[in-house]
Amino acid sequence: MTSENTTISIPFELKERIEKVISKFAGHESVSDYVSRALEETLARDEAPEALEPLTVEEASEIKSRLEALGYL
Repeated sequence: MTSENTTISIPFELKERIEKVISKFAGHESVSDYVSRALEETLARDEAPEALEPLTVEEASEIKSRLEALGYL
């Protein structure tokens, strides 16, 4: 990741809420650092949607069969 930054506007009330949270748990962390980290986590989750998709009935059945064959069920 580059060290270049840009400005993004957020509601003032949200900024105040973030400041309260970081003062309790991360004292030295800035609002920018907190928001950047939160966005990184959200993007990581959203960029891997296949990991969030539920199993199909066939996939669940296959997993159950394999676990039974291994003696886990």
